[in-house]
Amino acid sequence: MPVSLSKGQKVSLTKGNPGLQRVVVGLGWDTNAFDTGGAYDLDSSAFLLSDAGKVTKSEDFVFYGNLKHPSGGVTHMGDNLTGAGDGDDEQIKVDLSKMPPELTKIAFTVTIHEAEQRNQNFGQVSNAYIRIYNEDNGEELLRYDLGEDFSIETAAVFGELYKHGDEWKFNAIGSGYQGGLAALCNYYGVEVE
Repeated sequence: MPVSLSKGQKVSLTKGNPGLQRVVVGLGWDTNAFDTGGAYDLDSSAFLLSDAGKVTKSEDFVFYGNLKHPSGGVTHMGDNLTGAGDGDDEQIKVDLSKMPPELTKIAFTVTIHEAEQRNQNFGQVSNAYIRIYNEDNGEELLRYDLGEDFSIETAAVFGELYKHGDEWKFNAIGSGYQGGLAALCNYYGVEVE
């Protein structure tokens, strides 16, 4: 039975699951087809962060343009251009055993591609969620449904995995940002061209 989280709630991922190493982070959403008439392309990303809350190098940003972290600890399963269908729209695999010791946090984000040009924002996105399941047996460990209404935001931090002592925990964040992917990159210390 997965743990269903509310905004701001923290839960240990490894405490009740000794030996847990490989998890899949599934992110999903639905879009409102009536608002803009244009297609939506939402993109998930993972920012691998130090204790300072920043990336240590550009490869610590895993997204559709950099699918695999050099450590092998985080792998993006590819860009879903439409978000059609049920279930996870995009997935990111995490191998906790391969995470470099200086990277103690992974922030999972979703942004709207070309949001400004397409006049789109998270106010037109519904049923957004993040879930984590055990890759080895498929058991869903936790789920966080972002129930709150966003209006003008074009980027959102869904949640983060973080290391606390010997444990890996999850924090349900659900915060929206204006300025899309560039704003998140700036926030987490990724140089953008």
